[in-house]
Amino acid sequence: MKQTTLIALVIIASFGLGFGFKTIISKDEKPELKRVTGIGGIFFKCKDPKKLRAWYETHLGLSTNDYGAVFEWHQGADSTKKGFTQWSPFIETTKYFGAAEQKFMINYRVHDLEALVKQLEKEGVTIVDKLESYDYGKFVHITDLEGNRIELWEPNDVVYEKMGVDMGAKTVK
Repeated sequence: MKQTTLIALVIIASFGLGFGFKTIISKDEKPELKRVTGIGGIFFKCKDPKKLRAWYETHLGLSTNDYGAVFEWHQGADSTKKGFTQWSPFIETTKYFGAAEQKFMINYRVHDLEALVKQLEKEGVTIVDKLESYDYGKFVHITDLEGNRIELWEPNDVVYEKMGVDMGAKTVK
């Protein structure tokens, strides 16, 4: 009986020491922060957005609306979920891209925008504006090393799709 109790205590102590040792030597590991997960949109300047949208619709078959076109796709990690990429021509005088000489802006989809912004701030990346939240997602603008404005978007694809349906917009599939 004493021998069984002693063996049980040794086993329990071994597990306890092993757990304690692992806790002491292991780092406080956090899951890796997902950064960009895809392209959320491509925006570019042009002389006449309405005419250009019509040209793309006529000649390349894009289903355009007042904002451009929306490409619909299925997410690789979960093919049951839809994702969307916006294509939008902007008037050449827009200030939305930042510097006047910037002719295009890419919108990148991200997983957790608030956490990413905190990390980018620690890394010294220029955050242009405050994070803005809408039903269809969260947005913020940053600049890259050469001063190009970039838009980061944490999408809510379900609401984004509903907005398109409500306005009668078709997607490019």
